[in-house]
Amino acid sequence: MSFTDDLWTATAELQQQIAEMPFNRDLAAGTLPPETFRGYIIQDAHYLEGYARVLALAAARAPDAEAIQQLAQSAGNAIAVERGLHAHYMGLFGVSAQDYAATGPSQACDHYVSYLAGRAALGDFPELLAAILPCFWIYHEIGQQIATTAAPENPYRAWIDTYAGEAFAEGVRKMLALVNRTAGAASPETRARMHAAFARASWHEWHFWDSAHHRRGWAQP
Repeated sequence: MSFTDDLWTATAELQQQIAEMPFNRDLAAGTLPPETFRGYIIQDAHYLEGYARVLALAAARAPDAEAIQQLAQSAGNAIAVERGLHAHYMGLFGVSAQDYAATGPSQACDHYVSYLAGRAALGDFPELLAAILPCFWIYHEIGQQIATTAAPENPYRAWIDTYAGEAFAEGVRKMLALVNRTAGAASPETRARMHAAFARASWHEWHFWDSAHHRRGWAQP
């Protein structure tokens, strides 16, 4: 198996839990309440801005020109998706610019971005790369799974098609290849840190969707 196969196998139970989450199950069925999806896309936009910054930091730390180009392009794509959320989904689901500006990052969103930023500041490049992989890979896996059962009239079809589509899949394949190439040149100790980072970031993916499903913001003292 490849190194990324090992990453997925080691977190298989968590990945299955993500696939079966109420948020993703209701999204596939088209029964997710619009207000829940509105809250989710606001947080997703906040997250993608932070994620793009982390990808840019990863590009700055990349060991060769090929990796620099790939990660810098991914950072640009993340911002393009964030802009698309503003231009399409937020308008479609009734989120005004004022609504977005008045709604800060949730605890789950802030925690996830802070974790990635921490790996960018304190981890080495292979560890950072493993931490940013779940956002690519898990979204593609969930998008593909949902696409096989979602009806054409599903109100969230555009979101589903984005993450199940070939353009996103190509980005995922490139990221998997980069992680495998990086792990191939890494020491056993570094690969162990990569496993830990991938598992922690995968948990943050679960936490982000769980928080969106329950419409959590910040816990009040």
